[in-house]
Amino acid sequence: MKRTRGSKDFLQKHSLSLAASSIVLLWIVLYIASDPSTHLGAFFGNAIADWTGIVVTVLMTKHLYEKGSPESKQPEGMLPSRVREIVLEHSLTIFLVLTGTAWIVVFALMDANSRWGQVIGNVVSEWTQILGMVLITKRLIEVGSKTP
Repeated sequence: MKRTRGSKDFLQKHSLSLAASSIVLLWIVLYIASDPSTHLGAFFGNAIADWTGIVVTVLMTKHLYEKGSPESKQPEGMLPSRVREIVLEHSLTIFLVLTGTAWIVVFALMDANSRWGQVIGNVVSEWTQILGMVLITKRLIEVGSKTP
């Protein structure tokens, strides 16, 4: 009985990230099975990048921090080392910059017009959008959003 409850709790606690990850996997399967030169195939390739961005947003804002962004979870307490505290306070930006750089390197090494080159180009664009949103929400607000 405990095992069932534990599984149920896990599914309840992670249902958004599991659903979004499943949708990314669906788009990948559909893209592999499709012709990328058709509208539908191109749509699947673009959807991979968009939904990968959603998965990253859900998972990384759950586990990482960005000090000053009211849309991000805020770290609690002080760390003994100022460097460690800065890394923690800006872990979301650091993650996005490092992984974004990796995506850019991968994109630069491939044919931009190849089947997966277009998808990776869209992922680079998605990462840039996410990083931009994290950074601008540190200073700008929108009516109805969380306020500092």
